[in-house]
Amino acid sequence: MSERRPAPTVGQVVLGKRLQELREAAGLRREQAARVLRVAPATVRRMEMAEVSLKIPYVQVLLETYGVPGDEAGAFVTLAEEANEPGWWQRFHDVLPDWFSLYVSLEGAAGMIRSYEPHFVPGLLQTEDYARAVLEAGTIGQDGPETVERHVSLRMTRQKLLQDPNPPRLWVIMDETVLVRPVSEHASVMREQLERLLEFADSGRVTLQVAEFAAGPHPGTYAPFSLFRFTEPELPDMVFTEYLTGALYLDSREEVSAHLEVLDHLTAHAASVQRTKDILREYRDRQ
Repeated sequence: MSERRPAPTVGQVVLGKRLQELREAAGLRREQAARVLRVAPATVRRMEMAEVSLKIPYVQVLLETYGVPGDEAGAFVTLAEEANEPGWWQRFHDVLPDWFSLYVSLEGAAGMIRSYEPHFVPGLLQTEDYARAVLEAGTIGQDGPETVERHVSLRMTRQKLLQDPNPPRLWVIMDETVLVRPVSEHASVMREQLERLLEFADSGRVTLQVAEFAAGPHPGTYAPFSLFRFTEPELPDMVFTEYLTGALYLDSREEVSAHLEVLDHLTAHAASVQRTKDILREYRDRQ
């Protein structure tokens, strides 16, 4: 009897999904990709479904076949090598090329996303003008209108996730600071953003809460973070948290539990869903 393969790492799941997306973008079927590798189509399927480890020579050939540029392919191969080692995301620094984002892939794979945001409206809920204003302020660390527009386009494309027939459950807690901080000299930008948040709050697909100033300090004030929960039982919960020059992907039980405890604390002490709608209307009417 063959030895049972360990459960796939989240990295293997995400990179397998990305390989499938690249193949489809190149207009190739699995049978065609398999002919390039001289393997059975089932081998390509198993790589994309993370049922086997990512064989680096196969990955390199596929990336070339799919037309991925050399430097981006090299970054992908590095990620694949790390993904084949259990727990590679534990202290993963964000060095991803523009065409690939682990965070975005995790959004698509998650059954539930719980987020705390102390600074800005989360990207999945931003209007185009609000996103542009935030990005123009330099939060992406890059300059130039073309770069800003590329990121705005990416952010808007990400939001299609919430229009899927079976989207992840999104539960966001925002500090009241988010509603106070102006991002543009045009009041209409914030007013439209508040209208959008109210639409999401009324949709039933997104749970919104505001951590009010009056509630005082809380244990989540250090940095924004998101907790991903997956429908696949073999995938552990993961936490994404940002810092100035990168990000961390955490999956250790202790760290995930600590972030979950903070979210539960915030949920209990933040404004209720109905009260949050009233707060959003109040700030909208002030614009």
